[in-house]
Amino acid sequence: MPQVFHRSANLISRVSIYGAVVMIGVLTYGLYQIELSGWYSNKDVSIQQPVPFSHRHHVGELGIDCRYCHTSVEKSSFAGLPPTETCMTCHSQIWTNADMLEPVRASYRDNISIAWVRVNSLPQFVYFDHSIHVRQGVGCTTCHGPIASMPLTYRFGTLWMSWCLNCHRQPAAFVRPRSEVFDPYYQPPSSLTPVTFRGVKYTDQLALGRQLMKDYKIYSLTDCDTCHR
Repeated sequence: MPQVFHRSANLISRVSIYGAVVMIGVLTYGLYQIELSGWYSNKDVSIQQPVPFSHRHHVGELGIDCRYCHTSVEKSSFAGLPPTETCMTCHSQIWTNADMLEPVRASYRDNISIAWVRVNSLPQFVYFDHSIHVRQGVGCTTCHGPIASMPLTYRFGTLWMSWCLNCHRQPAAFVRPRSEVFDPYYQPPSSLTPVTFRGVKYTDQLALGRQLMKDYKIYSLTDCDTCHR
């Protein structure tokens, strides 16, 4: 019986199979990178707001504490957005005629809230409580990134479940003393920047984190009903 396929068909079939496997791998990796990118997750993307509020100016340069505007962050699940009266506490005295602050003055004058756009928003099926995280030593910059250097606020993390679980699985790598939670320039302990907690100097984050977990009764919570209720 004559040979149906040419001898080169063996090589072609092998190349085709291996090539298909490589292409599937490249495609999967590409889709994964797209999912992590700002194009899909809004990570590192500044969102247009009614007023171009600068955390770099207010927090970094003027040193305004996070709690001055986000008043409910220590006692509520929601950190809170400042009412226009908070803005006007200063801006009734300074930059009173700045064009970009006209929406603030109009809001105060007409008693209509400014329609701020949420930068870090979670789906309705996800439960997140700011007060619990603050009480357990999770700093603002742990989730919100270098907020004191942001001229326009952007989302620091993807907010995917894997991003949250990274901290929940190993809280010792992220927690800090409660006194440092609102410090926008806090650095984890090292030989150059030791952190003192209860009179002891720590130069290693994991050593400090384990002690904080013991003192603050922090547990590695990864059950589904921790966040999905």
